[in-house]
Amino acid sequence: MTMFFAVLVPLLPLAAGLIIGLFGRHLRENSYKVGVPALVMAFIGSLWMLYAVSVDGPVRIEFQPFSSGSTDWFHFGLFIDRLSAVMMVLITGVSTIIHLYSINYLQGERGYARFYSLLGLMTFVILCLVSSANLFMLFVFWQLLSWVLYILLAYNYTNPPAVNSAFKTLIVHRVGDVAFLAGILLTHRLFGTLEFSELFARAAESPSLIPLWPGGQPIISGVTVITLLLFVGAMAKSAQFPLHVWLPDTMDTPTPVSALMHAGIVNAGGFLLNRLAPLYGLSPTTLHVVFVVGALTVILGASMMLIQNDIKKTLGFSTMAQMGYMIMECGLGAFALAIFHLMAHGVFKATLFLNTGNVIHASRHEPKRPMLDHSGDAVPFSRLTWVTGVIVTLIMPLIILLAAHGILEIPLRDTQGAVIFLFFAWVSASQVMFSLSRLYVASWKVVGLMLLALLLIIFTYLWGAETFTYFLYPGPGVAHHYFQIAALPRQLFDALVLVIAALIVFTWAILYTNARGQRSLLPEWVSALRSQLYVVFMNRLYVDQLYSWIGRGIIRFAQRLDHSLGGWRL
Repeated sequence: MTMFFAVLVPLLPLAAGLIIGLFGRHLRENSYKVGVPALVMAFIGSLWMLYAVSVDGPVRIEFQPFSSGSTDWFHFGLFIDRLSAVMMVLITGVSTIIHLYSINYLQGERGYARFYSLLGLMTFVILCLVSSANLFMLFVFWQLLSWVLYILLAYNYTNPPAVNSAFKTLIVHRVGDVAFLAGILLTHRLFGTLEFSELFARAAESPSLIPLWPGGQPIISGVTVITLLLFVGAMAKSAQFPLHVWLPDTMDTPTPVSALMHAGIVNAGGFLLNRLAPLYGLSPTTLHVVFVVGALTVILGASMMLIQNDIKKTLGFSTMAQMGYMIMECGLGAFALAIFHLMAHGVFKATLFLNTGNVIHASRHEPKRPMLDHSGDAVPFSRLTWVTGVIVTLIMPLIILLAAHGILEIPLRDTQGAVIFLFFAWVSASQVMFSLSRLYVASWKVVGLMLLALLLIIFTYLWGAETFTYFLYPGPGVAHHYFQIAALPRQLFDALVLVIAALIVFTWAILYTNARGQRSLLPEWVSALRSQLYVVFMNRLYVDQLYSWIGRGIIRFAQRLDHSLGGWRL
């Protein structure tokens, strides 16, 4: 029964896509009657798979069409464990919502049937990617994901910006895929297998050293080189700086495509790091690089998001920053927290994009939307609300630290992982309070809402996230081992926590003074620098222009080389 559902879940979207693709001319606007039931059944089947693998363990289904001597690397098969099952539930759930949303949103479109066919095919590819039995099969569907995404992004062939952005996406993904393929070839060369379980065992038993240069010195761990190469592939797919340039330019596509892309496709990098967590756990150097890249992406993505005047591009840069959080969590050894973040982001970002589609649709029919509210004067700032927020933000984490250490018996002093959980909870609660403080209402309801938000977030992180961690990595000491491997030097870690905490508190003070109409705490030279930074971030740090200049240079060089070789042949 379990194996039946394991095969049925990915085949249902594929069958729906093929049926709509073959008979789309006859189905036309009834195409959803094939796609929606298939996705609903796939979602139910994925729920069953999640229950089955949680109780009975992972499911393996092997199919080997070819055998190359003693090395059978050309394997296809399914491997569904708790990680794959969780991802399958997320993918089929989000895809079902997008299928339902598209019924009316795209009604009357000329390519209505083609859209549903491609949507089913995309869902099939993502499901096969997360249930791949080995690194080779994962790479095959990784490639198919890029190609199907290109076709979906270029769905509106009459819109040149959409076609250009689709081509840009394909090129950036190819850059990451070259590194990904190199990592796979080096993996097979060093360890002789691409099967996940065998690969992890051999890498742990016999770590290999390879020279960086032909002379033999210096040497570097083979696992470090492999994980860095694979991480470049994850960077391209999950829009990490500096391979982020494709994501903000994909907003000319239909909103349901944006919802599926931002809720599912860009998560592929986080899934890859989790699938290969035992391999990344052997290379602290790679994890530190992952942390730096993720942190840099968070800062730059959020900064560029703040200056956007297009609602969909705002969400695009928001996704870039959120993916940076996900990658940064992997770099800190919090692999399960990254999946927890991935699921939460997938649900709320899909909802945001679909609601954005409603807003855009309404604004096209009513030019006056969004309507401005000019009624009444500005509500005076509430000192009560702000002071309560500051006290709760600063004091409650200390109380929870003591409670977690004493009552929940979480060793906060012995591991950075527990501090990371608490710090993420504190930052998340602070962000909620920032939003609530802008209500400027002196009401105990606002104060109570702040307290409720804090308790809910802390409960989610300390209980929900911790429980989810041991659900995905149930082995004794596995999650703790990853935290230890990825641990930063204590002085550096403490300094990062203190600096970020100080910045958050300082931001509270700035918000307070600005709301009271008082003189800003920022020096004049910082205020003068804001306009210059605005221009820089508005132009996306000029990275796109740099890549365009490099691309034109490569084309000119290739043309001159071709011309010179042609003359030599003559």
